[in-house]
Amino acid sequence: MINNGAKVKFDYTLTVDGKVEDTSAGRGPLEYTHGAGQIIVGLEEELATMNVGDKKTVHIKAEKAYGPVLQEAIKRVPKTAINNADQIKVGDMVGASNAGHTFRAIVKEITDTEITLDFNHPLAGKDLTFDVEIKEINN
Repeated sequence: MINNGAKVKFDYTLTVDGKVEDTSAGRGPLEYTHGAGQIIVGLEEELATMNVGDKKTVHIKAEKAYGPVLQEAIKRVPKTAINNADQIKVGDMVGASNAGHTFRAIVKEITDTEITLDFNHPLAGKDLTFDVEIKEINN
């Protein structure tokens, strides 16, 4: 059992739609503080009942991962508002800033005058599967 405030290290492989999206393999375990909101809610809930050495596969619904795709997070902007707009392609990740905040967006569509940007997390709306193994718990 993992208590709030515990420092936890775990190995993981994240699979989305049958494709490996991320893994700690070759990088070493991920460390987080339990209860501090440093990892997605659904994964933290699943890890809470585990002990050192435990392994399991957990399925996290989008609602407890990166949430649903929000239509209001998809914006059309004039091409003139983006540096090097003529070099951008659909699928590219671009950076934007507003009032001192930096955002990343995926280019969804390009017309003669506008670029449609999706500011949703790239895994929004996706169910996630994690293969996890608890390596260390420091309560």
